[in-house]
Amino acid sequence: MKPVELANLAHLRRARDLMDREYASPLDIAAIANAALMSTAHFSRQFKATYGETPYTYLMTRRIERAKALLRKGDLSVTDVCMAVGCTSLGSFSARFTELVGQTPSAYRARDHGELAGVPGCIAKEITRPSRNLSRIGEAYSVSVA
Repeated sequence: MKPVELANLAHLRRARDLMDREYASPLDIAAIANAALMSTAHFSRQFKATYGETPYTYLMTRRIERAKALLRKGDLSVTDVCMAVGCTSLGSFSARFTELVGQTPSAYRARDHGELAGVPGCIAKEITRPSRNLSRIGEAYSVSVA
């Protein structure tokens, strides 16, 4: 890799780490690009070329991952979960959740999540990670615990 590419990668990682840490904050692409020391357009192009998805898609996937964990606990309303993960529109949150997970947030919360009870968190996170890959949407994961 060229030194410029390595520097860009470090800046992109900084931006990705910011999204991972501050997903519940009102982040916009301009603020994230600023953290990466890039213009908004250049940042968006570089992020997609490096990580295979747009910064917005990455941020929303992180938010939906966290929302799934909160919904599995079952002690918060869907509206509270929406706000807790940094979304401001319940309608947009529900639509995005349904697109990535294959069921509404309410249906996901009502579902029995006992199949993940004995699974380590790092494995559960991987098998329940939201994906835009349409072949995974709605696919049921069967987990066997030895």
